[in-house]
Amino acid sequence: MQNISILGCGWLGFPLAERLIKESYNVKGSTTQTDKLPKLKLVGIRPYLININAESLNIEFLDSDILIILITSKDIEAFKKLINHIEASSIKKVIFISSTSVYPSTNTVVTEENETNNNPLAQIETLFSKNTNFETTIVRFGGLFGYTRKPGNFIRSHNTIPNPEGFVNLIHQDDCIRILTSIIKQNIWNETFNACAHSHPKRSDFYIKEMAKVGRLHPILDLKASNDYKIISPKKLISTLNFTFKYPDLMDY
Repeated sequence: MQNISILGCGWLGFPLAERLIKESYNVKGSTTQTDKLPKLKLVGIRPYLININAESLNIEFLDSDILIILITSKDIEAFKKLINHIEASSIKKVIFISSTSVYPSTNTVVTEENETNNNPLAQIETLFSKNTNFETTIVRFGGLFGYTRKPGNFIRSHNTIPNPEGFVNLIHQDDCIRILTSIIKQNIWNETFNACAHSHPKRSDFYIKEMAKVGRLHPILDLKASNDYKIISPKKLISTLNFTFKYPDLMDY
């Protein structure tokens, strides 16, 4: 039975841990908040208080086969220290959760072959992908939604939809979990995947619909926007994992 450590049991990490436990994996999970430790323990997650910015790290947390990194930190130096700990641990395989924000808006379809921005997240990706002490698969998720994260609440500034002629790149929580479990089960390592639904509705159409669902009925379109966009292609993921999305159509989920 494989042991999996999930660094960051938050909105996505917690239900992912629950799914992996149901699949008979032993799961360790981390949080930065002491009051959340009992919640993790209650569902069978072995809980740890971990902050990669802290002076020390509980190395017992890394006594696993696989590490899934699901935190939002962009602290390059903290990740360098974390990698040193991973190298000294039993971890041999890593899934690093990244974001499609590493890509610039090129007004084109974007694949894993496209160049990325030289931003901290892309630099952290490289720290993992170039390390030969363990195998890393990088998953670049689009915008995350589902359950408590309702797209209708994403638009905050005076109900104004920015870049209304651009396109949406989103993925539901359920599909995120299914993708990550598929990578583990199929033993897919040393890869980089774009992960978002393969429908890309116009931002104005999608957000007007979603805002209405949460009672926000008078959205405003930013008609002065540049409308720069990118359309993230998940074709490599679909082909490699033989993956079928639960929520492929963002206008009809």
